[in-house]
Amino acid sequence: MKKIIFATGNQGKMKEIREILKDLDVEVLSLKDAGIQADIVEDGKTFEENAVIKAKTICEMTGEIVLADDSGLEIDYLNKEPGVYSARYMGEDTSYHVKNASLIKRLEGVPDEKRTARFVCVIAAVFPDGTVKTARGVMEGRIGYEEKGENGFGYDPIFYLPEYGCYSAELSMEEKNKISHRGKALRAMKEELR
Repeated sequence: MKKIIFATGNQGKMKEIREILKDLDVEVLSLKDAGIQADIVEDGKTFEENAVIKAKTICEMTGEIVLADDSGLEIDYLNKEPGVYSARYMGEDTSYHVKNASLIKRLEGVPDEKRTARFVCVIAAVFPDGTVKTARGVMEGRIGYEEKGENGFGYDPIFYLPEYGCYSAELSMEEKNKISHRGKALRAMKEELR
């Protein structure tokens, strides 16, 4: 195993992924690095289904081992929204600053104990022989009242971690990778790849 393609164009994600997989002694390429342009329709109903759809599509195109993730934010008070639609919530071109402000507004007046939420990440690995493996990671927290922190991306600035007393976007990348949904799922997948 010399290289793995990770089916994403998200550079923030790639930074986290490379950091966590660096001891695997394998080159991890993004779609852009591999020169792949693909419009993948993620029409699964679960994070697992979407991750497998992405990995399978790219594996069929390249014949390489492909990893893909599907991740998102589930807010209990909002019936687990935005869920599998996290990236497309309010439209794909809507900035996360706008998305975050909208979610905070929708939770106006909702007390701390009902603001529970979690980040979920499922990593799928598809091998050229058709084998499919998945691993799931979860990070529990709650939705804060404002955006805070300069690290991270997406919904990190509104995701409060009570046990750490800070927002996800206030953690260093090293701290975040230890406890994040993606970190947990990637470490579980790394064991499968060994």
